[in-house]
Amino acid sequence: MNDFVFLYRSPPSLTLSPQQMQNRMQHWNAWFRDLESKGALANLGHPLTHAGGGVVKDKAGALSDGPFMETKDIVIGFSVIQAGSFEEAVSFATGCPIFDQGGVVEVRPIARM
Repeated sequence: MNDFVFLYRSPPSLTLSPQQMQNRMQHWNAWFRDLESKGALANLGHPLTHAGGGVVKDKAGALSDGPFMETKDIVIGFSVIQAGSFEEAVSFATGCPIFDQGGVVEVRPIARM
């Protein structure tokens, strides 16, 4: 099995009502349970917060504010997935709830060191 990271990207302008948020979480939980039943969910990961922002630091020590809300979409969370191939990992992204809000899943292989 190989490890892959799913980076969940969402448009920065997305706002949800409490009911929409509850429905969204139910959909995410069901999707995670499905991945788990396939033996694909290695690490649920966590959502990332926009409150308090973040920074990008370079080698010289310079800091830039982040996350960058002016971008087309921002990473809102991640999961680590196990799959036999890249194609299988991509197929596991099918049905991801992020699609319902106009977001995307970036599937990246994790290098083994």
